[in-house]
Amino acid sequence: MTSFGIWGLIPPVLTITLAFITKDVMVSLFLGIFSGAIIVAGGNPLVAIINLTDMIAGSLNDGWNIRIFLFCALLGGLVGMLSKTGSAHAFGRWAAEKLHTQKSTLLMTWVCGLLIFIDDYFNSLAVGTVMRPITDKNKVSRAQLAYILDSTAAPVCILVPISSWVITVMSIVKGSEGFEVLGVSEFSFFMRSVPYNIYALLTVFMVLFIVLSGRNFGPMAGSIAYAKETGKLYNEAYGPAPGEVDIDGNENAAKARPLDMLFPIIVLIITAVTFFPVTTYLGAIDGETITSLGAAAASMSVGDAFNNTDASMALFYAVIFTLVISYIYYMVRKLFSIKSASEAIGDGIKSMVPALIILTMAWTIGTVIKSSPEDGGLGLASFLSDVVVGGGFPIALVPVIAFALSALIAFSTGTSWGTFAIMIPIVMPIAVGLAQAKGLADSSLLNAAMISVSAVLGGAVFGDHASPISDTTILSSTGAGCPHLEHVATQMPYAVTAAICTLVGFIFGGITLNVFVAWLATLICFAAAMVFLPRYYKK
Repeated sequence: MTSFGIWGLIPPVLTITLAFITKDVMVSLFLGIFSGAIIVAGGNPLVAIINLTDMIAGSLNDGWNIRIFLFCALLGGLVGMLSKTGSAHAFGRWAAEKLHTQKSTLLMTWVCGLLIFIDDYFNSLAVGTVMRPITDKNKVSRAQLAYILDSTAAPVCILVPISSWVITVMSIVKGSEGFEVLGVSEFSFFMRSVPYNIYALLTVFMVLFIVLSGRNFGPMAGSIAYAKETGKLYNEAYGPAPGEVDIDGNENAAKARPLDMLFPIIVLIITAVTFFPVTTYLGAIDGETITSLGAAAASMSVGDAFNNTDASMALFYAVIFTLVISYIYYMVRKLFSIKSASEAIGDGIKSMVPALIILTMAWTIGTVIKSSPEDGGLGLASFLSDVVVGGGFPIALVPVIAFALSALIAFSTGTSWGTFAIMIPIVMPIAVGLAQAKGLADSSLLNAAMISVSAVLGGAVFGDHASPISDTTILSSTGAGCPHLEHVATQMPYAVTAAICTLVGFIFGGITLNVFVAWLATLICFAAAMVFLPRYYKK
């Protein structure tokens, strides 16, 4: 038996349904996994519980997974250190001396959002804390600030390979059925699929375009006009604004300098870029024909080293080096004591616990969905691939359906990570199976997989970006000091505009499996929206 057939649909369908109802992704994922274990155990709940605990433990009994788990935890520790040093306020003080217009202030907010790419929570709060006094001084509407914070949080984190978001995606992609036939590493797959991540790229570009052009529309235009006419930077009709947020609570904050905020980020980038090829070289040393790091480097090109890297090892090494170097740097700078540094790291790791639980559940439900009955799974991926391929389903529709369904799930649940866990293991084998059935060449096969998975990423990020119950949306409101309902109401038309343009792009991209055609359709739609919406949709 290769699968449990249609019974295998129960875990993902139950997970999605419960997520809609309860808005609790962790519980929904757990119950989805348990339902799969019940099916595999033939309805015996005791055996199912034993199998479930074994599967969860097994997901962490893997070199790749445990390194990813620790990378995310230590990344939280690094964010905790950044939060404790007062470096964000120092950067804000420096920026305040340089920025004297609304446009320059908004542009700097966008740039800061691009720089703080390692964590979406820290992005929203740190950039908000840094820029809010400056935007207030220059009479910028809080709704504008909240929009930029939200649009450079999740959309940026999903584009940069040195973030907890992307390493999670790589992990889920790597474990999905069908990935092994693509002939690329998970790191290479991600880097080559970035251009297909239309929603995230378009959202980041849309912020820049609106800042430079001033072509605001809808409720956002109303909030800007309200701030200009009344002098009040937020509309009290939407409710009270969140209180001031101080993420730097440190008596030594006055000693901090702007470089103190950038230093750990620069170190993380440099060490990660260094370790991507180095881990490949280390793995090539066999003690016989290749006996040293130099010999390993000489045996392959740098491009091959990057393509074949173990991203989990490279990023794990990078975050450890960054944590140690940053710790020493901040101690030398006397920005915290040994006690406060330990507290900062501990608090940062604690903040990652919900994400780590979701990540573990994602690995486990992926195992249940992908594995064959002989290996304790349902074989759902194989079943769906066979059904879809055998039914003659058009591959052109996979990206647009994946985007729409992922957007619906993420918007309803407020989380993108849970959506990744549910959708990627389902979409990957379908896309690969359909491409193989059509006899597509290797390059087209890879394109089909990349555009389909990127559609899942885009839909999930849209849901996280736009949903009123998303943590990032709430934290963006908090960081900007903007009433939450005003932020949701003013941002929604912008997010929906980008989503519709992306949907059009995936329709044409799915037909052609060509990223240039997808982007051409997207940009034509976007240009039309930017011409007509500011003219006809003013409030």
